[in-house]
Amino acid sequence: MPSSEDAIRARRRLTNKFIAAHEAQRLAPFFVADANLIGGEGGLISGVRRIVEAFAAQFADPDFITYERTPAQITVDMDDARAAERGTWVGRWKDQTLAGDYLAVWRKMTGQWVIEQELYVTLSREG
Repeated sequence: MPSSEDAIRARRRLTNKFIAAHEAQRLAPFFVADANLIGGEGGLISGVRRIVEAFAAQFADPDFITYERTPAQITVDMDDARAAERGTWVGRWKDQTLAGDYLAVWRKMTGQWVIEQELYVTLSREG
């Protein structure tokens, strides 16, 4: 059985894959129903339905290419029930690239790691 850290890293790789493929609906199972996401510009998106809709809107932009999150550190709590993922992210469009840091909070539910909160901070822009 993989460690919790390995399981979270695998789940992150899958979310990156679905974002690169522009498959918004496939992201829904990775979030708890009442998840919160604060985007790089500071806006709050609450609820898995709205988060998936926000991804779908990004994917509809013909200039959007992908977002990729790269975990630097994953810390699992003493009960193996919650974890903090810290890392860097890059968003690519045909004419610009945004990048920064992020923090994701994961919760283990029925044996599966799901995201309850994500915070993205835009630190650089090119293009």
